[in-house]
Amino acid sequence: MPTRILPAVGDADAVRSITTLLGQLPDAEPVAPVTDSTQLVDTLARLAAESVDELPEVVVVHERIGPVPALELIREVALRFPAVGVVLVTSDASPGLFQAAMDHGARGLVALPLGYEELASRVQAVAQWSVGVRRHLGSGGDVFTGAGGTVVTVSGAKGGVGATLTAVQLALAAQASGRSTALVDLDLQTGDIASYLDVQFRRSVVDLAAINDISPRVLADAVFRHDTGLALLLAPGEGERGEEVTDRAARQIVSALRSRYEVVVIDCGAQLGGAGAAAVEMADRALLVTTPDVVAVRGAKRAVRMWDRLQIRKAEETTVVVNRHTRATEIQPPLIRRITGTAIAATTVPAGFKELQGAVDSGRLHELDGKSTVKQALWGLAGELGLVRAAEADRRGGRLRGDRGSVSFRRRKDGGG
Repeated sequence: MPTRILPAVGDADAVRSITTLLGQLPDAEPVAPVTDSTQLVDTLARLAAESVDELPEVVVVHERIGPVPALELIREVALRFPAVGVVLVTSDASPGLFQAAMDHGARGLVALPLGYEELASRVQAVAQWSVGVRRHLGSGGDVFTGAGGTVVTVSGAKGGVGATLTAVQLALAAQASGRSTALVDLDLQTGDIASYLDVQFRRSVVDLAAINDISPRVLADAVFRHDTGLALLLAPGEGERGEEVTDRAARQIVSALRSRYEVVVIDCGAQLGGAGAAAVEMADRALLVTTPDVVAVRGAKRAVRMWDRLQIRKAEETTVVVNRHTRATEIQPPLIRRITGTAIAATTVPAGFKELQGAVDSGRLHELDGKSTVKQALWGLAGELGLVRAAEADRRGGRLRGDRGSVSFRRRKDGGG
C-alpha cells in the first residue's frame, strides 16, 4: 500500500526540492502540497470528516510555513489528527530543537539541505507508526480521530452590541441539545461571562497560559462546571493579567478545548488582541455582532478590513449577526452585507431590553424565560450554525432540553422540514 505524503511548504524553491525527493521515495504517493498553515488544517479536517482512512499517513512541515509557526502548527495537527505522523524539515538540527519538536508532537525531524537517505528513513518510520495507530483505531481503540469539535468565535463590532449575550445563549443552546459545550471568555480585560452566569471562580484562562502541554486533567482543573452543564473558562479577575495569554497560548488552549468538547464558543469582545486574533483565525465559524446603526456598522466594516489586512480571516469567511433588529430601522441586513462584504446570518435578533434586564441584572442569564423573543432568536441562530442536535429537538417536540419553552426548533404542523 503506497504511503500518502502531504507536504506543507510555503517557500516556492523548497516546494520543488521537497516534492522532487518525495516523488523518488519507494511506495510514496505525494499529494498536492499546501502552502500555509490554514490550508493544511482545512485540508486535513475535510479529509477527516470523510474517514480517518482518507488522511495522509505523513505530513511534512517546512520550518518556514506560516502564518502559524511550524512548532505550533505541529502541535495543532497532533492534537486534532493523532493518526497523522508529522515530520519537521528544518535547517536547525540541534538537540534543543529536536526535543522541542518531539514535545510539540512531531514524529521525526529531517535536516536541511535534504538528503535522500535521511528523508526516506524518516518518512518510512513515521508511515509505519501511522499505520500502526490506524490499525489500533480499527480494533476499537479509544483514540480521538476526527477534526475536533466546532469552534465558534463571537466578536463585537464595538462595545455594547451584545457579543457576550450572543455567546452565552449560543453555548446554552448547544449544551441543552445534548452536545458537550465549553464557553470561553477571551475578552481578557473586560470579560463579563462570570457576571452574566452568577459565577465566582478563582481559576481563569490565565492559569493555562504558561503550560506547554495542556493535558485533559490540567484542562479540567481550569474550567468551571456550571449548573447548566456548560464548561466555563473565564477571563481573569485582574484585567492586566490578560497580557499573559499570548497568541501562542491561545492556540494551545483552543486546540485542547476542541479535542475535548463538541462545541467551543469563544467570546472575543470588541478589542482585538493576539489571543483573540488567534482564536478567530482557528475558528470554524467567526461571528461579528453589530447593531443596525451607523456607528456599529462602521465598526463592523473596520473590523472586517483589519482581519483581512492582518490575514486573520477573509470577509467572505465572516458572518455578521444583526442584534436589536427592527423592521422600522433604515439599516437592514442586506445593506450591512453590502457595506461589510461578509455573509449575514439569516436569523436576526430583535431588541428586547425589558425582557433581558431582570436576567442580566441578577446574573441569571441562563434562566432567561423561554418565551423571550431574544432567546428564541439566539437559539434559532444556534440551529442555523449547526451547533445543536436537530434529532434531540425533534424527539422533544421541537424544544431543546432545559429551554423552558423555547420554540425556536418547533416542527411545522404540515410535516415539513
